[in-house]
Amino acid sequence: MESQTADEVAAPNVSPWVVGTMAFATGAVIANLYYAQPLVDTLARVFQADSDAIGLTITVTQIGYALGLALLVPLGDLIERRKLLAALLAAATLGMAAMALAPSLIVFGAAAAVVGLTSVAVQVIVPFAHVLAAKGQQGRVVSTVMSGLLMGILLSRTVAGLVAEAFGWQAVFGLGAVLTALIAVVLWRALPTVAPTVTMRYPALLGSVLRLVREEPVLRLRMLYGALTFSTFSVFWTSAGFLLAGDPYNWNEAQIGLFALFGVAGALAAKFAGGLADRGWVHLTTGAYLLITALSYLLIGWGAVSVVALAIGVLLMDMGVQGTHINNQSLIFALRPDARSRLNTAYMVSYFISAAVGSALSAVVYVAYDWIGVAVLGGLFPALACVVWAVEHFSRSRREAAAATGS
Repeated sequence: MESQTADEVAAPNVSPWVVGTMAFATGAVIANLYYAQPLVDTLARVFQADSDAIGLTITVTQIGYALGLALLVPLGDLIERRKLLAALLAAATLGMAAMALAPSLIVFGAAAAVVGLTSVAVQVIVPFAHVLAAKGQQGRVVSTVMSGLLMGILLSRTVAGLVAEAFGWQAVFGLGAVLTALIAVVLWRALPTVAPTVTMRYPALLGSVLRLVREEPVLRLRMLYGALTFSTFSVFWTSAGFLLAGDPYNWNEAQIGLFALFGVAGALAAKFAGGLADRGWVHLTTGAYLLITALSYLLIGWGAVSVVALAIGVLLMDMGVQGTHINNQSLIFALRPDARSRLNTAYMVSYFISAAVGSALSAVVYVAYDWIGVAVLGGLFPALACVVWAVEHFSRSRREAAAATGS
């Protein structure tokens, strides 16, 4: 297939099938990171290990993903993306197969690290989707792909629990391996070949990520919005299982897993954020999404005694977080078309770190202050983001007024 530049490949009639395939791919691949989480008790029995050892193994997966964000995602600007995706997905397939067949916890953990490292393929797909979309459609296309990714995160635990119950724990990772392999083949055939945007040595490529952060104030601002909203996402989902497993709910693992479907509804609702971004409403809708996220925690706090309030609160929270995220990526990808992967690296590293911080704080606060403490903590982050947005809004208004008067 003849190589094309990023500008040449964009077309007003980008295939909905290709966009849908990329959305499914991001969801299926990111799910590989989360399949083990609802199976911790089973894995502890199978490998005759204590809960700390199993928890460390799951942490290794997340560490691998963090390293992949920092070290592999920038290659999307240096290496032809289609080839890079094929290599990453092939390695992820082997890692998932090794997890399914692992004879010991050490082998399982090593394979999980490989899966974490190479599952950053999803963060190569997202900026690739922006490249393929025609001007005026980027927000809509990116929102579709990102909705698939968030659905993969939310549904992975439910799928893992149901498959393990029906066919055993090994079938969960075997299914992941098969899906990842199929995705690699389908994407190889469906995606065009797009020429790399830069030619530089690998150390210089990594160094340029920090330079982008220094030089692009919009990137820094959107990194802050992303960090403050995704941290609250982690605050909720880290402790939600404790709430639902205890009084007054006393739900089992299957019921808790199915509750994640309310988050999926929020993700689907936020898909419309891309269309609004394409119409130039990014600034105003960002403020609305941040406010929705902050206010959702009033309902989430009430969720200690009302499952209806909890469900509506989760739907609104996920919608706000996802809508903000789509707006963020729509803006940062447009900053420098030749550096989309490196811009995504800077943004997603801060995003991932904030999730880890939110998760750790949520566990500590739940033990000390129960669910009301989690609700206060979760609402604090988007409330702070609302303050930042208000400062940005008034500063922008003053600049526009000054420009209008010629002063």
